[in-house]
Amino acid sequence: MAVAIGLWSQKLTPGKAEVIVPQADLRITNVALGEEVADASGRTTVKFSYSSIPSHVDSDDDEEGDDEDEVAPAASTTILCSLTAGMIEHALTDITLEQDEEYTFELVGKNPIYLTGNYVDQTPFNDPPFADDSDDDSEGYDLRDVSSDVEVEGMDLDTDASRFEEVEEAAPSLKRRKEAKQKLKAEGGKAVPVVSEEKTEAKKEKKDKKKAENIEEKKADNIEEKKVKPIEKELAGGVKILDTKVGTGPMAKKGNTILMRYIGKLTDGSIFDSNTKGKPFTFRLGAGEVIKGWDEGVAGMQVGGERKLTVPPKMGYGKKPSGPIPPNSTLIFEVKLMQIK
Repeated sequence: MAVAIGLWSQKLTPGKAEVIVPQADLRITNVALGEEVADASGRTTVKFSYSSIPSHVDSDDDEEGDDEDEVAPAASTTILCSLTAGMIEHALTDITLEQDEEYTFELVGKNPIYLTGNYVDQTPFNDPPFADDSDDDSEGYDLRDVSSDVEVEGMDLDTDASRFEEVEEAAPSLKRRKEAKQKLKAEGGKAVPVVSEEKTEAKKEKKDKKKAENIEEKKADNIEEKKVKPIEKELAGGVKILDTKVGTGPMAKKGNTILMRYIGKLTDGSIFDSNTKGKPFTFRLGAGEVIKGWDEGVAGMQVGGERKLTVPPKMGYGKKPSGPIPPNSTLIFEVKLMQIK
């Protein structure tokens, strides 16, 4: 998703063409009349000229050689909006001017116009530093796979295989005892009782095995009892949070600059954005640099903690589509707080 990284504004004066070459990708969001108008009843139209083919797009003809003369890309002109004092004094827009491209704005009318917007970072999630080098991208992400903060030491556990080995070893001894008993009967002609020590040993092995199994079952029961199922909470604006892992570090508060990992999904499970490697996503909490659902839902997390955010449309992008996000979408984020600056 595009992230606002700086405020931008520009005044347009009637009769003067204003050429703009953005230093970074620039999104214009509002066009408005100024405090004073020269024509209280007349209409002022904003004309917008741009190159049909951006300069950074390579032409297929470049492979044929450099002998041919270069042809400048054709310029296109369109109308951004028309404003009339006392009737329509501002217009919301959503156009993005690409970095280092040339754009020309002209006014038809007598009133000055003000443009307002933001410099934005709209690097796609599948480009560096967010690209996934793995071959298999059909499965979802797991936040537990993206951090090297905690390494799990191996645990010595009894496996089913070890139990099977014990049974296999015990079986021949019982068979040998049976064969020995049959031999004693055959040789003397009378039944010869098996030595009592063998019976005692077999009973002891059986008892020890059963005792070990009971201990394992009790351990498993204790582990299940200690597991506390997380509870989902609903915050202001309908944002729902579910702490899947409570952190042990400092707590995020309004005004903190925080570093996050995240995976953004729609309700059908499709991923529309993520930050799982490389430089973590950074923003100032409570400053309006992200959607309202994040400002509300991330507050209170501790460093190292993981949380699931369910953001309703009014706390996300509302009725407007944003890239792969359809209008009126409920968004689900799996987030992890990495650091607080």
